[in-house]
Amino acid sequence: MQREVTIPVKYDDMVFETGYRADLIASEKILIEIKSVEKILPVHKAQTLTYLKLANYPVALLINFGEALVKNGIHRFANGSAANDL
Repeated sequence: MQREVTIPVKYDDMVFETGYRADLIASEKILIEIKSVEKILPVHKAQTLTYLKLANYPVALLINFGEALVKNGIHRFANGSAANDL
């Protein structure tokens, strides 16, 4: 498991090596974003999807520990372009 993994951003011919940071990467295939908020907002989902697409991992989990039951705070996302990598 890797923590605070940098995700580079590529735009035209430029590369920004530390564009974003994913909270966790598990088994080099699953991106995990951790939150502790009252409610997951669309911006949290958009952030996770952006990280997933830029890093080109097949699956991402957005986990909110602010929920009364953690199982209610787990959101799964799949990257269609990388889904065959599982």
